[in-house]
Amino acid sequence: MNTSTDRSHNILLWLVAFGFFMETLDSTIVNTALPTMAAALNESPLYMQSVVIAYALTLAIFIPASGWLTDRFGIRKVFFGAIVVFTIGSLFCAISQTLPQLVLSRIIQGMGGSMLMPVGRLAILRNFPGQKYLAALSFVAIPALIGPLIGPTLGGWLVEYASWHWIFLINIPIGFILAILTYKAMPQDEIEHSRTFDIIGFFQISAFMIGMSFALDGMAGLGFSYGMVLLLFIFSLAALASYILHAQKTKSPLISPLLFKERTYSIGIIGNMFARIGSSGMPFLVPLFFQLCLGYSPFEAGLSMIPLAVAAIVAKRFVTRFVEKLGYRKFLIWNTLFVGLSIGSFALVSTDGSKYILMTHLLFFGIFNSMQFTAMNTLTLKDLDRKKASDGNALFSMVQMLAMSFSVAAVGSLLAAFMNHYDKVDAFHGAFVCMGVMTCTSAWIFWQLEKEPI
Repeated sequence: MNTSTDRSHNILLWLVAFGFFMETLDSTIVNTALPTMAAALNESPLYMQSVVIAYALTLAIFIPASGWLTDRFGIRKVFFGAIVVFTIGSLFCAISQTLPQLVLSRIIQGMGGSMLMPVGRLAILRNFPGQKYLAALSFVAIPALIGPLIGPTLGGWLVEYASWHWIFLINIPIGFILAILTYKAMPQDEIEHSRTFDIIGFFQISAFMIGMSFALDGMAGLGFSYGMVLLLFIFSLAALASYILHAQKTKSPLISPLLFKERTYSIGIIGNMFARIGSSGMPFLVPLFFQLCLGYSPFEAGLSMIPLAVAAIVAKRFVTRFVEKLGYRKFLIWNTLFVGLSIGSFALVSTDGSKYILMTHLLFFGIFNSMQFTAMNTLTLKDLDRKKASDGNALFSMVQMLAMSFSVAAVGSLLAAFMNHYDKVDAFHGAFVCMGVMTCTSAWIFWQLEKEPI
């Protein structure tokens, strides 16, 4: 009996691990392929940010619904459905003939991807109680780290030696196998009594996220006038305000206001949002800069991103020591400034500069950015009690994806604005400076943390 249970749990671990891998891989694999995809679709590479935004924004919108869906239909059914929808979305991406078709397909793909990580994490929580949970979560987190590491390089290699369609086609056999294994081998869970889904809150939060993304991207890929962008900003802020008022009177809000009574959580969530808006656009901006300004091939651009990813993994080994020595407040204030400065320093990269200097830029950015994410993530969740942990983690996951969407949209708008006045290289330099300044200003948020005794 124990052998059967152990086998079932091992299968569950591998299913969740590959689900994590698929979601994180597709968050970065398209970045180095965008110029090639733009040429195939007869679009400007500078207007391709909608491909990234559509996926990240859809993840952010549907993540809060994952808990209710699993309570209503069970983990196995939702995880199976997520894999099927993700795989179908990948197929539609591969056969897209125009940019609007590709964006719509990425939305379908994101609807499936939004369930893979939170539902998979919940499956681990329910099947690995107590001390086994940390070990199981550490196991499935490894592929989530590998996905962004190999994504840009794999994407560049595929478009250079095969075609951009294979970026999405590789998901189909993996998804097909995972769907079969999930249906046949994932442990059956008991369906819990589900709370009422906050449909009004869902639409209000969705309206805020979509309106803000359209506003940020309006002057770039969408070509909106300043008046339309202003209206979208007002609309999105009104949607957010209406949700805040709604959440205070409803019994089961989509995002509970009680979460923000914990000061470290509030500062961590807000700090995460604004710090990530500054830095999360870099995986989109840097490969584009390499190819359009420095003349790199897609594969070379992907290979150039490896130092950044390796530095990010290495930095996680010693960030805890720095935080313990300096405290969260002092560490996050200074490290946020270093992240912003390292982003802005890319404006010093010239078209005839040394590749070694460029790799140094990537190395330092990777180190500081990785330590930033680790410290912010730990700060945000460390003081939540068990009752609030699930909702707090769901909101945290949503903010991560939302910040990525906003960041890429902001980068696209900055590039479009600078292109009207400067040449291509200077436009990219201006975007790097602006994103660096934006990141530095978020240090004021972490200034609000209580001083810790050292």
